[in-house]
Amino acid sequence: MAKSIQLILNQDVPKLGKLGDVVEVAPGYARNYLVPKNIAVRSTPGLLRQAEVRKEKERQRLLELKKVAETQKVALEKVANFTITKQVGENESIFGTVTAPELVTLIKNVTGLDVDRRDVEIPDINKLGTYAVEIKLHPDVTATVNVVVAA
Repeated sequence: MAKSIQLILNQDVPKLGKLGDVVEVAPGYARNYLVPKNIAVRSTPGLLRQAEVRKEKERQRLLELKKVAETQKVALEKVANFTITKQVGENESIFGTVTAPELVTLIKNVTGLDVDRRDVEIPDINKLGTYAVEIKLHPDVTATVNVVVAA
């Protein structure tokens, strides 16, 4: 049985690895597909060092993103309440609902922070009151803010 060959990926390959990853593959897969299509290159000591340096830079970049997210979380949670005014019907029920774009605009106006509307998880809001809303700032960092729905 032929032994596997060590390659460094030039791009992301589903079910194999991401750009810069060092992977072990069958010789035929490497010789017939990955290397001719320039998806991967044979690993050499120099390329392995470059791959390590690239991985370390990526790790530092992700750490930096997490620090920024932590700072944003503190800034968001420092604001006690975000107040949204709505038209009210019977039994304190509101017309329409509170939407993520509405909340994102309010957060931008109050704190100056840009939050992606897809990262805002709003509970079902259909009455006046205070609601806890989660905002995912980073895969590991989630801020919880209070949204007050007022008349």
